[in-house]
Amino acid sequence: MRMREYLGFLLISMLVLGVSAFSQDEKKEEEPKYGWSKQVVGNLNFTQSSFDNWSQGGEDSWAWLLGFNARVENDQVKTNWRNIGKVEYGQSKVGDASSRKSADEIFLESVLSYKMKFHVNPYIAVNGRTQIASGYAYAIDASNQEIRTEISKFLNPGYFMESVGFEYRKEETFRSRLGFALKQTLVTEEQFAPLYTDEIDTQKLEKIRNEAGLESVSAYNRKITPTIVYATSLEVFSNMKAFDQIDTRWDNLISAEVAKYVAVSFAFQIFYDRDLSIKRQLKQVLAVGLTYNFL
Repeated sequence: MRMREYLGFLLISMLVLGVSAFSQDEKKEEEPKYGWSKQVVGNLNFTQSSFDNWSQGGEDSWAWLLGFNARVENDQVKTNWRNIGKVEYGQSKVGDASSRKSADEIFLESVLSYKMKFHVNPYIAVNGRTQIASGYAYAIDASNQEIRTEISKFLNPGYFMESVGFEYRKEETFRSRLGFALKQTLVTEEQFAPLYTDEIDTQKLEKIRNEAGLESVSAYNRKITPTIVYATSLEVFSNMKAFDQIDTRWDNLISAEVAKYVAVSFAFQIFYDRDLSIKRQLKQVLAVGLTYNFL
């Protein structure tokens, strides 16, 4: 599927989800509750397998994933200030290979909107995204030894964005915003600049790349059953150079609570950034583990 058709499919999917949210029967309006609200949810997943004289074959393996999601929001009559944070890290190991990262992300975002009489409100937003530990590319040399090449680490790269525009919000199930945005991609060490920030047409080594364009972020959350939740978000940034150079990130999560502190989740992510790869990137994680609501 070409990138043009692919992005069109994503946008149509979000539109369908939004329409389905709006088509729900109107609930009886309740008195709004103003003030601060806080939520912090942690999860820990671990899997392990071991084989000894197993005739059908197999390799020992283990994997673990630890994550925290936080939301702090101050909702007032005229303003709404929403802050969210996500920290996730995990590792896996198969056979005699060294342990490797399976997840690594730090994401922080703050959005301040001014409430008007309609559902469309002006907003300003800032966010940042990076990772915790170093990432490596792996290869095998002539003597069958593993070679690791460091290709990323904390703030190498780091992504930051500031935007201003209008946000549409329908209850707590659907929200979408569109605005003018400034995006910065930076590295703190020169060795990573050729991978993420340096322009090959210039002689100077750039450690930061600035882009101006349009940002669109849409999110939809729905409780399918009392124990099953579906959440999806679509983030799009265009620097207006070309249609096939639109940065796209589409996250999907289905989570089911099977016991008080036990949950099953399936996460699926599609990512495209032409500055990193001309091909789209895919990631999916199926996990069973512990979950705990701290606030």
